[in-house]
Parts: sequence; C-alpha cells; structure tokens
Amino acid sequence: MELGLDVQKKGSHAIVDVKGEIDVYTAPKLREKLIELVSEGSYDVVVNLEGVDFLDSTGLGVLVGALKRVKAHDGSLSLVCTQDKILKIFKITGLTKVFPIHDSVDAATGA
Repeated sequence: MELGLDVQKKGSHAIVDVKGEIDVYTAPKLREKLIELVSEGSYDVVVNLEGVDFLDSTGLGVLVGALKRVKAHDGSLSLVCTQDKILKIFKITGLTKVFPIHDSVDAATGA
C-alpha cells in the first residue's frame, strides 16, 4: 500500500495529511517528511491521521520520534484522529497521555 503525504501550512503549524497504511514499509517515508519539516524550522506539527487505514508499532515509533524532535525545539506535535480502530491503538499503548489528539485540524491548530 502506498503512503500519501500532503503538507500544508496553517499559521505557525505544519499540517501533514497522511493517507494509507503506516507500517514497517511506509513508516520511513513519514519519518523522512517529519525530519525534513523540523529541519526547515517547523516545530509545531499536526499529523492528520483521518486518512490512515492501518497503523503499526513502527508508525507509532515514528510519531514518538517526531514528538521528541519538536520538543527539543520547544515545539508541539498534535494528532487528528476520530477513527476508533486507530484511537484504540493509542489508548492500548498509553500514548493518549503523550499526544494531544483532536477531532479536527482546526481544533489541533486552535483555529
């Protein structure tokens, strides 16, 4: 499955719209994009997972790594997700305490 990544700017936030499956094969593409954003100076990042069909531990690792990178610059990484099957993964792993999870991009950016 191909992973689609679209990046847009909204105020001080970089919004990454992710579509497809985030797994051991596609996670490196997401990791590269998030590293690129931080190195370009985007420290407030919103990852929109609404178009994601599947997320495994490799994908979770990429998100945690990105969170550490933006925190090193006093930034933030928020997630947008309303799908129960994806939210369940964050709940089971306890990552709902680590990531702010919103139901829309506007809620995540405070717009």
